Amino acid sequence: MLDEIDMVEWDSVPGHPDWYEPDRAAQGLRALAEAANLVQAAEAGSQLGGGGIVHGHSGAVFPAAAVATPLLLDIAQQGHPAAQDTAMGLLDEALSCYPHAGYTRVTAPDCTAIPICCAIAHHLRDRADFLVGRGKRGKSLLADATAHWRFEIRECIADGSDTAVFGILAGCLPDGVHAAEMHHAGAITILSELTLEYPPAEDSREACLRAIARPPSQLPPGAVLFPAECGDRVH
Repeated sequence: MLDEIDMVEWDSVPGHPDWYEPDRAAQGLRALAEAANLVQAAEAGSQLGGGGIVHGHSGAVFPAAAVATPLLLDIAQQGHPAAQDTAMGLLDEALSCYPHAGYTRVTAPDCTAIPICCAIAHHLRDRADFLVGRGKRGKSLLADATAHWRFEIRECIADGSDTAVFGILAGCLPDGVHAAEMHHAGAITILSELTLEYPPAEDSREACLRAIARPPSQLPPGAVLFPAECGDRVH
């Protein structure tokens, strides 16, 4: 785990220069991974929560939080009990805080910049079985992550002036009309009217959305949708 922490170039992770302190991110994660008692875990948490991945006093989250999320999940699974609790608290704080303007996104593998909260939620869903096993606290964190849904387009069919969009839904798209960011080939397009046509059946993630007043040609397979409101979150 320490090697994974050291492999990250925390200085190169963007963050507001007046608030983000990359040394706190690196040192705090190392200290939390090595913590052997409550005091050490608290000191490490203070570094991470005081400019490392969030700034707790001002309620701001940094892009480093998304990078740190898999590492915090490892600590929550393998660390000292006090470190596990600290890691869970930091994950909850990172998901709920808002980022500073100009530092609201992280770069995905396809070079698209996705909202920090959606990146964190994606990592949390990847560890759903572990978090469920953590009991009430883990389940609550997963429940909060559902609002940061993600939909991957697989196929589109014209339906009058609208398009039926079939794909894979992670999280929960509420009833009603919503705006979404569509990420494809490094570009972001806003879909202003999107509704959930058919939710996933039990034990499935396949769903159907309706893109209102959008032809299939504007909804390419492989594109990924995120809540537009997540992209608007600014501290």
